[in-house]
Parts: sequence; structure tokens; C-alpha cells
Amino acid sequence: MFGPFYGLQINWEVILADIMPRLRPLNGRIKLRHLVSFLEVARLRSVVKAAALLGLSQPAVSKTVQELEDILGATLFEPSRRPMVLTGPGEVFFRYAGASVTALKQGVSMVGHDGGDSAIAFSVGALPTVSAHVLPRALAEVVSRYGAMRPRIVTGPNDVLMTQLRLGDLDLVIGRMPDPETMRGFAFEHLYSERIALAVRPQHPLLGAASFDMAKVADYQWLLPPPGSVISSTVERYLLTHALRPAAGVIETVSDAFARNYLRLGDGIWFISEGVVAEDVGTGWLAALPADTADTLGPVGLTTRSDTVLPLPAQLLAATLRERALDRAAGKVPRG
Repeated sequence: MFGPFYGLQINWEVILADIMPRLRPLNGRIKLRHLVSFLEVARLRSVVKAAALLGLSQPAVSKTVQELEDILGATLFEPSRRPMVLTGPGEVFFRYAGASVTALKQGVSMVGHDGGDSAIAFSVGALPTVSAHVLPRALAEVVSRYGAMRPRIVTGPNDVLMTQLRLGDLDLVIGRMPDPETMRGFAFEHLYSERIALAVRPQHPLLGAASFDMAKVADYQWLLPPPGSVISSTVERYLLTHALRPAAGVIETVSDAFARNYLRLGDGIWFISEGVVAEDVGTGWLAALPADTADTLGPVGLTTRSDTVLPLPAQLLAATLRERALDRAAGKVPRG
């Protein structure tokens, strides 16, 4: 088998016969479950947390990671370290394993869509701070500009979205910046900053007072983000700073639909990112207490994998979000 190359005749059979014996085939004992379990233990730095997230038992995850180490002939985690820390070989394998799983997911997505559907598919994870206002506008603009697309929008807790992003089920996640400890293998691009709002029903007693007294907030039931959510630590610091303790009980929730409707039934106060309730406040469905929350300002932006390139439609969405962020900074569009 010969082929021309700029006037030369190359015998590819001879070249391949020389190269192929030196190529080490992928060990067939490595399964997808090995990679997924390893990636989540490395990201969360805990077998217990990884098992809970994957819906498996702790012994099952530990056994799977041990099997992977045996197959590779390498120790991937530092022995007896808590939280778990990757070894040098573990750091190297972490990058390649993550990229491999993502590439596999993207390949399945590209060839597995319904026949005859020419729309371009991509997946976006949206935290509540953008899903109600920023993302719908940006996505509508992208579809209007570039035609048929088939975006899949996924909402949920931050840790779940980060897992889906790492495994290639999502192309990017939009929302508040995650905790630094969860950012291994990710890149964050800042778009704008927003603060926490204290949302209430429009007829709330604190809105009718002659002057706002922050201490009075403690007299009403609170709706708070549960531990582990993106803004939970920010809200906790804010409450400590203002020496506020709940006197009328607390409800922990990540459900925007529940919180919106619950506020309408009483005098509860919802501590939430202002972007989540921007539309509600703008239309008068909800109101925001005149509390000074400047010290809760936090970054909102795009989280992507640092070892992969975004698909074209996701790049177009990201570019539109950047444009809208610039407009927002210039005061050309409503905040939120």
C-alpha cells in the first residue's frame, strides 16, 4: 500500500507494521464506572460524599477506586489522608480521565440524536440566579440570530450540576461562582456581580414601617438556602455580621417555585440571590426589603471544563451572555 506525499512514495504498510506493536492497547478491564467513581471521589475529596452523589454504597465506591488502582498499578490517592488528596499519578490521571469521559458523552450525543432532526444540540446547566431572567433572554437571542438549535436546559443544586459538567452531560454551567474547593478541573469566567435580596410579599409589615429596622427581620420566619448550596455561606456570614438569629423558625429550600408561593401566604422573608427574584420584584409579584446587602456581592458567570473546547452553539450562547453582561454594566438592561 503506497501513497504519494509531495512527490515521495511512502509504504504505509511498512510504517504501520513498525508502529503498531509499540502501541499499548487500552486495558479492557477499565470500565466507565471506574472513571466516574474516581472523578467524583477526586472532586469531592471524599468517598462518602461521592457515594451519596452517585447513589451507591460507600464500600462499592471504595472497591471501584481500589480496582482502578490495581488495574493501573498506581496509587491515585494519598494513603490515610482526610480529606482525600490525589497523588502525582492521580493528578495526571484525573485530567485525562475527565477529558475522556467528556469526549465519550459528546460523541454519544452527536450520533445518538433523533434521525432527521437537524437542530444543533447542546446542554446548559443553570443555577437559579440566571434561570429566571438572564438565560431565557440570552437563549432567545441566540435562537433568533442563528436559527434552529436544540438546547437542553438543566437546573438543580450546584454539586449536581458540577458533576454533570465534569462527566460531559453539560457543556457549561451558568450562575454564581462555586466554592473554590469544587473548582478542580474547571474554569470560571466572570460576567457580573450581584447581591443577596431579602424578598417578601408586597404587603409585608416591614415595608410599611416609617424606617427600616434590620433587627426586626428576626421576628419573621426565614426561607434560607440549605448548607452546601452556592449562596449558603454568603447568607450565613451576612446573618452573623448583623447578629441576626431566627425567632420564628426557618425553612431550608432550593425550590424557587415553593418559595415564591409560600411568601404569598404569610410574612416570611426569603434570603435569595437578587437575580432569582428580579422579574418578580419588577412585576410587583414580590418585593425586596430595603436592607443593605452590599457585603453579599458575589460573582456570576460561566463555569466550563478547563480541558475541553465548548461546542459552537455553546460558544454562541457564551458570547451573547458576555454582550448582555456589558449592557447590564452600562445600565442598558434591567438588573438580574
